[in-house]
Amino acid sequence: MSGILFHKYGGEDLDSYYPIRPECQADVPKVRFKARAGKTLSARRWHAAFSEDGHLDIAKVLRRIQRGGIHPSIKGLVWEFLLGCYDPNSTFEERNQIRQQRRQQYAAWKTECQNIVPIIGSGKFITAAIVTDDGQSLQDSNRDSLDQGWHVDGAISDKKVLQWMLGLHQIGLDVVRTDRSLVFYESETNQAKLWDVLAIYSWVDNDIGYVQGMNDICSPMIVLLENEADAFWCFEHTMRRLRENFRTNTGMIGVQSQLSTLSQIIRTIDPKLHQHLEDLDGGEYLFAFRMLMVLFRREFSFVDALYLWEILADITGNLDAKKACNEALKIQKKYLSKSKK
Repeated sequence: MSGILFHKYGGEDLDSYYPIRPECQADVPKVRFKARAGKTLSARRWHAAFSEDGHLDIAKVLRRIQRGGIHPSIKGLVWEFLLGCYDPNSTFEERNQIRQQRRQQYAAWKTECQNIVPIIGSGKFITAAIVTDDGQSLQDSNRDSLDQGWHVDGAISDKKVLQWMLGLHQIGLDVVRTDRSLVFYESETNQAKLWDVLAIYSWVDNDIGYVQGMNDICSPMIVLLENEADAFWCFEHTMRRLRENFRTNTGMIGVQSQLSTLSQIIRTIDPKLHQHLEDLDGGEYLFAFRMLMVLFRREFSFVDALYLWEILADITGNLDAKKACNEALKIQKKYLSKSKK
């Protein structure tokens, strides 16, 4: 399955769908995956996989994805199923009802957040703190808020509101750094869309809130899905599986257990490498912490990372870090073997 990631012939140039800024060309990983004529899940094959009332033959779709990935023109639609947003056994009518209900719910949450911080939904975002740790407003010195003409009256006493507001500028700082090689994120509107989704998610999931790395997970949904609410629900379903990776209030982030799994995998498939890492005092595999947390988003090109996720995701929306390690290792091993020839 991993071999087709580096297939280099008879394929379509996928860079045209996710263009890279010219000044960043030399700094981004080279795209290895090429769409294969007759193998990729095309728009035609995707539409043919539905019955008359909308039931999806998901087995056929998954087989096609394993063989050649998903054509960019339909990625967003397919991802909604891969990430578990919709049941393939549902009908067109049922999914339309669910979609409308979710969009209404997202709009309600967005309104809640806008009532507290009106810059949400404005097409802009903040990168400077707006409150102190004890709830005092910092807006007199915050140009973002001054430009929007809003302010906080008095100190913030609600613990949930304060905790949420304290993290908003960090989301903004991370948004600026997210996939900045993509032309897509040259637009402040698109950056603000990512910020809005992350800010609203951190309001809804106040147990975890926002943690750095969520921006890398959310970014593909923003790129692939035009509707902000639909992008939010794809991210929300993804986080149902990954949120323990970002839990920090126990002193141990959930991904720690996956580092142990990675160690077992390497020890089994490449004992010499494992021993070498042990000799270098790297046997705890802490160097792979970021890789597992964001599922190799920063190790591969944008196109290749999307494909890696597609072959890992099952219909329950389970993006599994153990499977990610296995497939990423296969991909890298195959690439290295080819480079030696």
